[in-house]
Amino acid sequence: MTVVTFALYGADKSKAKKGKWRIPEKTLLLFAACFGGLGAFLGMKIFRHKTKHTSFKILVPVFMIIQFILIAVGAYFLLIRR
Repeated sequence: MTVVTFALYGADKSKAKKGKWRIPEKTLLLFAACFGGLGAFLGMKIFRHKTKHTSFKILVPVFMIIQFILIAVGAYFLLIRR
């Protein structure tokens, strides 16, 4: 999901430069929320996309942190508490 989200941010940035139809912001945030937080974060940094939008500046890092916590907890229960 991270790779897909990263690609969406790159595609949207490319479309923005060309003045073409854009990917809705809700879609970008939805992909970020569905375990694409890291991809969204990297897409924002590498493509310099959506970096001025307050909702993206707040929500994408929050999604990423929550996802890292969920993965760590999942790994703990799957690997350590066997």
